[in-house]
Amino acid sequence: MDSTTSTETTATRAMEALPGPRPWPLVGNALQIQRERFHLQMEDWARQYGAPYTFRIRDRRFMVVTAPDSIGHVLRQRPDLFRRTERIEKVSAEVGFLGLFTASGDTWRRQRPMVLAGLDPAHIRQFFPALVDVTERLRRRWEKAARGNEVIDLQADLMRYTVDVTTGLAFGEDLNTLESGDGDTIQRHLNVVMPSLFKRLLSPVDPPAWLRRLRDRELEPHLVALRSAVQGFIAKTRAALQARPGLREKPENLIQALVAARDREGSGVSDEDVAGNVLTMLLAGEDTTANTLAWMLWHLHRHPAATAVAREEVDRVLGGAAGVQSLDQLGRLDLLEACASETMRLKPVAPFIMNQSLADTTVENVAVRKGEFVICLMRPAGLEEKTFAQPQVFDPLRWRAEGASAHAMASARRHTMPFGAGPRMCPGRYLALAEIKLVAAMLLANFEIEEVAPEGGGEPREAISIVMAPVGLRMRLRLRK
Repeated sequence: MDSTTSTETTATRAMEALPGPRPWPLVGNALQIQRERFHLQMEDWARQYGAPYTFRIRDRRFMVVTAPDSIGHVLRQRPDLFRRTERIEKVSAEVGFLGLFTASGDTWRRQRPMVLAGLDPAHIRQFFPALVDVTERLRRRWEKAARGNEVIDLQADLMRYTVDVTTGLAFGEDLNTLESGDGDTIQRHLNVVMPSLFKRLLSPVDPPAWLRRLRDRELEPHLVALRSAVQGFIAKTRAALQARPGLREKPENLIQALVAARDREGSGVSDEDVAGNVLTMLLAGEDTTANTLAWMLWHLHRHPAATAVAREEVDRVLGGAAGVQSLDQLGRLDLLEACASETMRLKPVAPFIMNQSLADTTVENVAVRKGEFVICLMRPAGLEEKTFAQPQVFDPLRWRAEGASAHAMASARRHTMPFGAGPRMCPGRYLALAEIKLVAAMLLANFEIEEVAPEGGGEPREAISIVMAPVGLRMRLRLRK
């Protein structure tokens, strides 16, 4: 397959003529979908049928692409030629999660400037001291566990960390779930709502009204609790803006920018825009970074040589400190960033990106009609031997500039795209990398990793529910001598 054909305008193939799993009458491949391992199933189909391939869920036709040029072409055409699916926008609106990450079209364009302003590098630099404080809380929590030889629920602790960071940066709220547990309710409700949302997104059919009402009744207490928390954030923000009117022109966090924009005459920003972005920030700030960190620590435990090299860098940069204390130190942790890049290559927490066509177009010489779907399957390109030597091996040094030419580095990044590409590239990428490096540096500076594994040992199972997560990782640490 020649991936460069993805940009051509003349279609030579029809999507339904592509190879793929054999559909059943009426339902297509709907009954074959394995929801928790859907990403793995699509990767299996790519190996079996090649790419691009097609499958069908009732009357919805999907094409799956794996070539990096094709993926880049599709992602760069958002939001004008491709969009988030109609279903994700509809379901997100129904449950109150219609923010920048799920919106499309004019709603996305209206929200984008405000959210980008709240997550740009300048804002991250301003928030850096608070990041250091939250990381120190995590260190104290893990030190207590290490002294007591306690098993750490790794993902739960990392999600507390990312919730504390997100609420502080985006909402100016210090929940301090790491020490007080007062904000655990937010995490607990998110853990119920998000799998339910994913289930509805992948459902082959819209359920009958009576079943939808039953499910909504089960979900409603969790949604009410989340909405109540969000309204509390908004009320505090309005009080702050009233007390300090200057914040309307120079907001200090994302929610201040959203509320100020909402109150500006003719802005077009609604109460729903504000609440939806608050909720989606909680989701995006929690799951993606926490699970990338969990996968990274699992890899470091399995590869002592890589851990030793990373620890040498941490000791040299920090000079004996318990954690990163300055932006200069953070910027010099090149190998930790390489560890993150290698983790995202092997274990992308967003293993596929689903796109719906807004007009008739072509991808890889295949005709894509308006309303049809193109799924970008992200991991296969990162496992190509022609780009990555021994692609199954965790080797952070492959991302070091001295270990590869500039051309090879650029090619490697085009193959992985962990934060997407084009106008809809993840706006939280600067914050995510800062969190990953802060936590990893703190851990390597203070602890030895005795174990990172699911109960019973072995490799953790991958499960997809909005993001791809390791199932049941537990960690045991001991203090460095």
